Amino acid sequence: MKIADILTGKKILIWGYGREGKSTEHFILDHNIDCEYDIFEGKYEDIDCDKYDIIVKSPGIKCHEDNIKFTSQTELMLAQFAKNIIGITGTKGKSTTASMLYTTLRNCGVDCVLVGNIGRPCLERYDEIKDDTTIVYEMSCHQLAHAKASPKIAVLLNLYEEHLDYYDTMERYKNAKFNIFRYQRVTDTFIVNEEIDLDIPVNARKVVMSDKNLAKDFFLKLRGIHNQYNANVVYYIATKCFGLDEKEVTKYIESFEGLPHRMERLGEIDGVTYYDDSISTICQSAIQAVESIENIGTIIIGGMDRGIDYQILCDYFEKNTKVNVICMYASGEKIYDMLSGRENLYMCNNLVEATNKAKEITKSGQACVLSPAAASYDHFKNFEERGDLYKHTLGL
Repeated sequence: MKIADILTGKKILIWGYGREGKSTEHFILDHNIDCEYDIFEGKYEDIDCDKYDIIVKSPGIKCHEDNIKFTSQTELMLAQFAKNIIGITGTKGKSTTASMLYTTLRNCGVDCVLVGNIGRPCLERYDEIKDDTTIVYEMSCHQLAHAKASPKIAVLLNLYEEHLDYYDTMERYKNAKFNIFRYQRVTDTFIVNEEIDLDIPVNARKVVMSDKNLAKDFFLKLRGIHNQYNANVVYYIATKCFGLDEKEVTKYIESFEGLPHRMERLGEIDGVTYYDDSISTICQSAIQAVESIENIGTIIIGGMDRGIDYQILCDYFEKNTKVNVICMYASGEKIYDMLSGRENLYMCNNLVEATNKAKEITKSGQACVLSPAAASYDHFKNFEERGDLYKHTLGL
């Protein structure tokens, strides 16, 4: 069913008026949809749900109520375009995988658009989509939380402890992610990491992939075994689902430059190479960052404390004593206390101080990476702002 038909004649509440909420209003106005709508930015308890047929909830709003009237731009897109959509989710790697897939398909001649949790809100791309357009859709847990439809091709890259400040429990977080395949049909395809424990039925054709036994080894411009895994996911979709030429697909995968703030090589100062991995918000991504750099000398970690268990990260650094560990902010203070007694351990008040400490202690021929294993929101607008300050402080 077309989105306009779903909204026509309805009394609609646009809940949240950030970028996505504003684009929902613009969509209604630009497409002359005959409906009534209100805009609201308060709490769920203050909404008179009986007044509305549809509540279009922005993904960043925390609400565990499962009101049947809730919908989202993601669910509206799935209602009309599920057969066109490749949905990609996971705790980490979804932006890189979605961008790599989009770039590869487009260069191979596939008519496609990239939407979702990366770039512009999906309804802003609506008029570019034709019947045969492929929609590469990066789907966050927040966008999936209330979805009651799933894409033709669904990808679940990985699943780690994350966003517990929003979901309160790992079970709620997992259930949001599982909506990407929960409503698939037997003719659909579901690509999933072998380490994920699926405790609900899978209706689609299931393709299990592993980052420990990769089918193909690429000469990537991106570092890390996790990016080899992402590339294998892209390769499978492009060659098996779309039937594209294997050599062409490989060429475009290997030419992919990567995204800012994701193991981004910033440059060298006095023989030290600096990397920006500000996207890192969990223990596993910080560990992957260290493992991805052969000459790693220093890591800068810490940020907003969201109640994540840092034991796995501390266990890792207890064994890897040659790496300088610079801690900062609330979660950094927690990690510093857990690693108390370890050599090469430093505590700094903020990112500027930590960056300057890194310049002081990292030896020529080594590398330094900002990979915080924590969210940025208590001191920065987002991870991009955090990465930009790191780069500015370095003078790169």
